[in-house]
Amino acid sequence: MAKDLDYEPSAPKTIKKSTGTKIFEAIAYILLAVGSIVCVLPFIIIVSGSFTDNSTILIKGYSLLPRDFTLSAYQTIFRSPKDILQAYKMTLYYTVVGTGLGLMMITLTGYVISRKEFKYRNTVSFLIYFTSIFGGGMIPWYLMYANVLNLKGSTLAIWFPALMSPFLVILMRTFIVGAVPDAITESAKIDGAGHFTIFFRIVLPVLKPGLATVGLFLALGYWNDWYRSSMFSTNSSTWQLQFYLYDLLNATTAMKQMASNVSMKTADLPTESVKLAMAVVATGPVLLFYPFVQRFFVSGITVGAVKG
Repeated sequence: MAKDLDYEPSAPKTIKKSTGTKIFEAIAYILLAVGSIVCVLPFIIIVSGSFTDNSTILIKGYSLLPRDFTLSAYQTIFRSPKDILQAYKMTLYYTVVGTGLGLMMITLTGYVISRKEFKYRNTVSFLIYFTSIFGGGMIPWYLMYANVLNLKGSTLAIWFPALMSPFLVILMRTFIVGAVPDAITESAKIDGAGHFTIFFRIVLPVLKPGLATVGLFLALGYWNDWYRSSMFSTNSSTWQLQFYLYDLLNATTAMKQMASNVSMKTADLPTESVKLAMAVVATGPVLLFYPFVQRFFVSGITVGAVKG
């Protein structure tokens, strides 16, 4: 009995890795480290260049660490803090509203065309896919929103055209088909559940990876867009951040050109460092937000690619 009381389970035995496995893992880790450095290095150079004096960049090029440290590029960008804060506010508004409504419409559409009992699901799916191959072109698209719908100058014209994308609808349909077996929805129907009950209580709870993936695509599309502001905005107060920075860069370049035409000193105009600082200002919030949805994004791609 004493021996039984003093018994201690032995530590689990570890499986020895073969030499080939160790070599493979070492090569894989080295390649992963090199790939990570290659991905991070450009952004480090961008951040370093944004704090480097413009004339130093023109003479010595870019470097990993700032040379001749200066904040002139950021001073140029934030010369009018009220304007850039307005651009940030409008971009955040377009991103939140467009992503929220777009995610709702894409999810509902994907659910409908994923149901086998929907008689015309193949026809609707074909029409959605057809628009991703053939389109009317830029001029009819502009005339429809500017003249027919009369949205020119309205903030609606900035976020409304990008609410839905054929690719994202098909992607969401793939998520739903892969995550929700038909047997579950059939059982819910037998128990008397309607489509709205099935959608909100069965489909949505298991669609978190898909929602995060499609939502990230939508949010990045809205955040990085500048084209619709250039087409439809008639007031600078409705500009997106990317278009505001684009206009600021054009103004800085024009000032440098004017100064060179009249033989003035142009080295004090930080055009190159301003470009790099703009990249930091525009991508900074995205880099802060991405880690929170990364795990959903990776698992969402897996769910959408492999049907269990």
